[in-house]
Amino acid sequence: MERARFEQTLLAQGYEVSTVTRPAHGRLDVHTHPFEARALILAGEIRIQCAGEEEKLYRPGEVFHLAHSQPHSESYGTEGVSYLVGRR
Repeated sequence: MERARFEQTLLAQGYEVSTVTRPAHGRLDVHTHPFEARALILAGEIRIQCAGEEEKLYRPGEVFHLAHSQPHSESYGTEGVSYLVGRR
């Protein structure tokens, strides 16, 4: 998906938009967020494991969605990850 179009869609749907960068080989154990998140991978890769689901790998151009308070863990590839995220 194209970054500009993705950002416009997020803003139109009431999301607050920002860019997040995480380090190579980083990891966040199981946690939740007090918001819904929809993100477009810009560079690198992220693996997300949601409770009760298989781990999923996301690369540039792919989008992931996390529901409000959805338990999940994250790990980042050899180049880390950068993504455009909308939160609401």
